[in-house]
Formats: sequence, structure tokens, C-alpha cells
Amino acid sequence: MDKHYAIFDMDGTLVDSMVYWRHLAEEYLNLKGIRKVSDTILEKIKPMTMTESAALFIKEFELNGTPDSVAAEMNDLMNNHYYKDIPLKRGVLDYLKQIHHAGTIMCVASATDVSLMEACLTRLGIIDYFSFLLSCEMVGVGKSRPDIYFEAAKRLKAKAGEIAVYEDALYAAKTAKAAGFYVIGVFDDSAAKHWNELKMVSDEIIENW
Repeated sequence: MDKHYAIFDMDGTLVDSMVYWRHLAEEYLNLKGIRKVSDTILEKIKPMTMTESAALFIKEFELNGTPDSVAAEMNDLMNNHYYKDIPLKRGVLDYLKQIHHAGTIMCVASATDVSLMEACLTRLGIIDYFSFLLSCEMVGVGKSRPDIYFEAAKRLKAKAGEIAVYEDALYAAKTAKAAGFYVIGVFDDSAAKHWNELKMVSDEIIENW
């Protein structure tokens, strides 16, 4: 990677958190007395922000509350994991040290709430490598649209072609690529079925850090 700027996704890219996220919707809905959640719903929420997912749950399952209040409750369920036990992916620290030493300016752009990102990355000892943290919630849409990447580029004061975007999710990689960014696909078990397609979309790939 020879770019001077880098945007990192967090979940599934920097940290091994996807197993917790995969079960969050079911965990939350189970607490609300909903024992069966269809695969269709689980697939539909993958590219959504937390608030968008909450709005869908309210509509589909007639939950009480607003999208903001339901999203807050779901975030609460994840807090303990981000504060206590979600691990860094093996090799990430050495990689960050290497590109930091080379002068790369880095940030994190994630669908995860900023407070959770900050807690997790602080606990794992890597937050100081990043100039800022940016959440999809802050720009109002998920990574099916390029808003978060353009906002990060604006803050980095760089053009899309000067920035490497690290993503494990195929849909996000496609979004960044279509927007003109240099894409580095990162393997994660949660997205293994899309790995071959991610490799084709990406300018570079990382099978392990």
C-alpha cells in the first residue's frame, strides 16, 4: 500500500466483532419476546445503520419506541463486548505501526457508534494511530452510499484516489470503489462467501494481517 491516507473500517477489518454483531438483532429481539427472526430480515439490515435497523424492527415487529430509542437499547447490548472482550485481529497492530512509521495518515469510518469505537480502540491500544473516528450515524446513511467516505476524505483533506479504503464487506468495498477510492479488501470469516468477489473488486487484498 503506497497511499498517504487510509480509511479503515473497524468491525471485521480491525477487530473480530462480527460474531457479536451477527447475533445482536436476534439477541435484542429475543429480549423483546420475538423468538424467531427470519433470514430475510437479517440480510436486509446488513448495510443499514443502527437507526435504520431499529426503524425496520419497529415496523416489522410493532415494537414500542422510536428508531433512536431502539437503537440506543441495541447499542447498550453491545457496550459490554466493546468495553470488555472484542479482540483485535491478529497482526493489525504491527501493520498499523508499519504504515504509521511510513507517514500514512489514518482514520476509522464505521457503521458502529462512535462511543463504542472509541471504547474498543482505546482498550485495544490503537486509537492514537487514527486522526479521527467517523460513524455512518454522523452522516445519516450506511455504506451502501459513499457519504461516509467523502466526509472522511474532506476531513483528511485528500482526494479519493489518494486514499486507501480497507473493507471486509463486499457492498462497502463496491461503494468505495465506485466513488473513486483505492480499495483494499480484508478477509473476514463472516464474509467468506463473498471473498472471491471482494478480491475482484479490490485493488489489493489482505488475507491476514
